[in-house]
Amino acid sequence: MTASRNVAMIGLGVMGGPIARHIARAGHPLTLYSRTGRRLDGWREKHPELGVTIADSPAEAARNADMVITCVGNDDDLAEVVLGPQGVFSTLKHGGIFVDHTTVSARIARQIAVEARDLQVHCVDAPMTGSQIGAENGTLTLMCGGRKDAIEAARPVMEAYSRLIVHVGKAGAGQSCKMANQICIAGAIAGVAEALRLAQAAHLDLDKVFEAISHGAAQSWQLDNRWKTMAQDSFDFGFAIDWMRKDLGLALDEGRGLGLSLPVGALVDQLFADIQAMGGGRQDTSALVRRLPRKGHP
Repeated sequence: MTASRNVAMIGLGVMGGPIARHIARAGHPLTLYSRTGRRLDGWREKHPELGVTIADSPAEAARNADMVITCVGNDDDLAEVVLGPQGVFSTLKHGGIFVDHTTVSARIARQIAVEARDLQVHCVDAPMTGSQIGAENGTLTLMCGGRKDAIEAARPVMEAYSRLIVHVGKAGAGQSCKMANQICIAGAIAGVAEALRLAQAAHLDLDKVFEAISHGAAQSWQLDNRWKTMAQDSFDFGFAIDWMRKDLGLALDEGRGLGLSLPVGALVDQLFADIQAMGGGRQDTSALVRRLPRKGHP
């Protein structure tokens, strides 16, 4: 049986909230901090059986922690809660473990790793894939950058909410891997959207089309999980376009820095921008199909 650790969780959004629940249910004493009070209150109301400690700042959350996990919004948010005057690194003890699940730039991940090294803190950049469903079910895939010993130190806690933990390389490599992941998703969802519109224009039975194409080379997570909801014009769930555009922006910036052209990612990013202009920024990425009007419809 894995020994319990004092864990601090910073960020209780659609991914961080379920992760915190899995950690507490695995028997690890848990301290929570959220910059959004309503999220903290909502989490406690939803899980009254889970005794947790509430902190007033990231520094307070980290003070007695063996391991701190962050899952916030972007580079600036992460820098504030980790490196700021009341940040995690102002109090996290030597030998402590820091894991970041935010999707951010590889640059900030490497900067934090350097700061962690100077503080003798184990540091892992570990963006996730598996969507909100994976967070709820504890079946996330974590793509981890950092030293092997840091990842192994964090593994016993990370296993509480993931089904696959992959060490992809040195500090920042996890973020670069996540960028590749998001480009794959962007291309796949665009392909599914176009296929759906073609099938609709040809007046095909969409259930039969799905049955025919979902068992061969066209099969994908996006096809399996978004074909039917796209056909129903249902998008109020899942991974928001606003967040996907943030992620694709990171990927496109990284590509430029590496001297790469990423034309598919750039095109799909522009299609997502059009959906934002239509008021769909908070809708699931599958709302991309709205950018492809049905034949005979506006």
